[in-house]
Amino acid sequence: MKELHSGIVIRSGGASYIVEDEEGRTIRCRTIPGTVSDNEGASLVAVGDRVTFKAKASGTDRLEGVITHVDRRRSALIRRRDIRRNRSKETSQVIASNIDQLVLVTSFDDPPLNRRLIDRYIVFAESEQLPLLIVINKIDLDREGVLEKELETYRRLGCRICLVSASKRIGLEELRDLLSGQLSAFSGHSGVGKSTLINRLIGRSELKTARTSYKTGKGVHTTSSAIMIRLPDGGYVIDTPGIREFNLSDITKENLRFYFREFLKYMPDCNYTSCSHTVEPGCAVVKAVESGDIDVVRYESYLVLLDTLES
Repeated sequence: MKELHSGIVIRSGGASYIVEDEEGRTIRCRTIPGTVSDNEGASLVAVGDRVTFKAKASGTDRLEGVITHVDRRRSALIRRRDIRRNRSKETSQVIASNIDQLVLVTSFDDPPLNRRLIDRYIVFAESEQLPLLIVINKIDLDREGVLEKELETYRRLGCRICLVSASKRIGLEELRDLLSGQLSAFSGHSGVGKSTLINRLIGRSELKTARTSYKTGKGVHTTSSAIMIRLPDGGYVIDTPGIREFNLSDITKENLRFYFREFLKYMPDCNYTSCSHTVEPGCAVVKAVESGDIDVVRYESYLVLLDTLES
């Protein structure tokens, strides 16, 4: 048996990681003080990382390993830690790496469609240069046929949208095609059906699921840490915990406007080159909102995000 192996981290938990090697075997590994990483900042090892590890025999018939090296990440899905609850000094956490596309799973209802969340994901994905797929689950609850009206703006923007119902098995073939051969990170609020969708896609109940809380109307957390699962038709999906906040550290009040692509057409006509598109006289973006050429809900999302960012 060769001493060093390479593989991909498919699960993390506590101080250990499950690595799938080139032969498809799964090995429980740990890091040591001498583990070398080609990445700076948060999270020494994350699901999706390509690693080199040294295998050794355990007391059972399964191998164990020590991770010696973590390759540079092509991409990373990062969330902020709540410093009030976090004992670690790290303020952010990499929950998935090397992904080919980010899949926002939301729902038509139960919990209701959240356009603010969709807009935040679009900004994040564009800032990270990650392809975004918007999956709307529970479309069987759209008994009045109002969903397409809600999605008109996003279709005009060229967003990729897939409509599904995990419970009724609607749209699953289209979703399989969009995921095939890709490493996709599923993300979104808890309770929208991420885990249920993945269970449908792989044909077995691999992940725990839960209904929306009747008391709060919000999703119940069922995924406590990221886990990568191989798809039958090729590719992987990473089920991630429900994310409340994305790390928008590279986005400022000055450059946020560039991530709202419908603004770009009007920005050259503003009176000020540094226009914030809020209170400046002669703002072409505001005029476009007032005339209905820019969707007012999207503009309101811009104002909400702008208020949360540092200068």
